[in-house]
Amino acid sequence: MRFTVPPRRTTARTATAVAVLAAVALAAPAAGASEGVGPKPVQFSDPQLEAALVTLNSSELIPGTAWGLDPALGRVVVTADPTVTGTRATALAKILEPLGTTVRLQRTDKKFESFLSGGEAIYGSADSPVQARCSLGFNVRRAGKPDALLTAGHCGNPVKSWSLSQAGPQVALVPDGGSSFPGNDYALAEYTDTSVAHPSEVFRQGLAPLPVTGARDAVVGEAVSRIGSTTGLHGADAGEPGQITGLDYTVNYEEGRVTGLTRTNVCAEPGDSGGAFYFTNGDGTATAAGLTSGGNGDCTTGGTVFFQPVVEALDAFGATVG
Repeated sequence: MRFTVPPRRTTARTATAVAVLAAVALAAPAAGASEGVGPKPVQFSDPQLEAALVTLNSSELIPGTAWGLDPALGRVVVTADPTVTGTRATALAKILEPLGTTVRLQRTDKKFESFLSGGEAIYGSADSPVQARCSLGFNVRRAGKPDALLTAGHCGNPVKSWSLSQAGPQVALVPDGGSSFPGNDYALAEYTDTSVAHPSEVFRQGLAPLPVTGARDAVVGEAVSRIGSTTGLHGADAGEPGQITGLDYTVNYEEGRVTGLTRTNVCAEPGDSGGAFYFTNGDGTATAAGLTSGGNGDCTTGGTVFFQPVVEALDAFGATVG
């Protein structure tokens, strides 16, 4: 099996986007979700929306919530999943009340979760006390250091030693400081087995692999695709819904809060964590976009999935793709 590198992407954090740090992290209701009746669209100033986001991002952690700025509505949209009941619902209401109509609350019937399950599959090696499966995102290079792979931080936190087979021999190791989660959701593992091929490309089941030539930030509305070890290829390249639907979102997982995520309508399931989100170029190449983080739903009924912008991870590790 070869390690293919998903395209790299940059973090797009504008002043308005940074404001998105303030609400619960799943701002678009998934298929089957019910949307609360809210006031008609109102134009709020950027400072008002930014203040709402700052308040939300500094609030207590309420797992099962997500938020971000919806330009079409001109307000911050907060989404709560089915676990937000009882004391969680009461706490959320107290946080939202002083924000008034700058915030719109929505409900979804699908739980938000990180997609860790016990691109191409990577597994906890025989040397790892934790056995789990995630997906390889991108292969990267660093000046004067071993080549490495990128995956999700919620994968790199519990599993430091990775293999190409379940409980198999180690091929990559997360160094000290090589994983960031929560807050961010990225991890780097250095190749310890130099015989393992690790080209900079996106491996797509059923389609030709795409060389990864760079990374960049996403733009709302553009087409995007994803590859993961559980569900394979999904999004635009699979002829499915595959769009960027929001930038700089905050998601509150059970494990903690992650900010600066990009929202999509591409599906994913447990085990897809860390897999590549990428943009397909017209010249037969790909541009890296991000690493699968989490969301809700599945690839049968659909859902909302967030990715960690890969450019932020590349900058953090001084790494490049392509």
